[in-house]
Amino acid sequence: MSNDTILETTKQTNFEKKVNPKVKPKNVFLKYWDLYLLMIPGILFFIIYKYVPMWGIVIAFQDYSVFAGIQGSEWVGFKHFERMFQSEEFYRIFSNTLLISLYKLFWGFPAPIIVALMLNELRNMMYKRTVQTIIYMPHFLSWVIVGGIMMNLLGPSTGIVNTFIQFLGFEPIYFIADDSWFRTVLVTSDLWKSVGWGTILYLAALAGINPQLYEAATVDGASKWQQTWHITLPSLLPTIVILFILQMGNILEVGFEQVFILLNPLVYNVGDVFETYVYRVGVTQGQFSYTTAVGLFKSVIALILVVAANKIAKKLGQNGIW
Repeated sequence: MSNDTILETTKQTNFEKKVNPKVKPKNVFLKYWDLYLLMIPGILFFIIYKYVPMWGIVIAFQDYSVFAGIQGSEWVGFKHFERMFQSEEFYRIFSNTLLISLYKLFWGFPAPIIVALMLNELRNMMYKRTVQTIIYMPHFLSWVIVGGIMMNLLGPSTGIVNTFIQFLGFEPIYFIADDSWFRTVLVTSDLWKSVGWGTILYLAALAGINPQLYEAATVDGASKWQQTWHITLPSLLPTIVILFILQMGNILEVGFEQVFILLNPLVYNVGDVFETYVYRVGVTQGQFSYTTAVGLFKSVIALILVVAANKIAKKLGQNGIW
């Protein structure tokens, strides 16, 4: 081995030691104490609001009494789960929740990707930022405001949409009280409110793509569509996979506020979902044990879907969430 080779090897070794210093475990907290300090509020949030309430899951296996408490309530095993699976109402709620969630996934998941790709092609930065701000603004509105907007827009007599329908010579449609339109209203309003937030995430991922890849593709004669298909989408794929896995965990989470505000007795058969059912039966009727069993069922299904989606992503060569 020549002296030049030995010198080069020594320099590389010293560089690796500087980049990846071996810190002893006992000194890690001292070395990065400021970062661990910043983590404390987030850790406390999850402990107090996520992990501590898990103790309440046990009431799904009890005839829970507010006066007797968890330790004093009678243990009944799977009684409430048996009632749940024997109830026709439960299967109606389950099908409503699943259908609405799948509709939102089908329309809502690809929408931010498409919008981000379109915005990424804009070269006028002022116009791009203006459009980005406009589509992002609904994210800051509460569902109370959005629900009021939808009711005013879709009202049967004074709503702008029905006014236009009548102008065309058709009968007005009571969208929020019509079984065939209620789910469409839910999906559309959710898409309008959430697409801006998803677009921000994908635009951040697009900003990390090496521009030299596009330059090389242009030199090779690749069209814009070919650049999108062979460079942009593969670069976005890790972000898409992670967000899809997380979305699978929310497949039975339709959104309580949105449905609760827009729901009315005329559309219970198509719009009543787990969240509104748990509120109505558990909170207003005091059937805490039964609705806890329903909530536990939802959590188990979400866990299974997340684990399965993560495993499939890894088998396809993508990075999962763990």
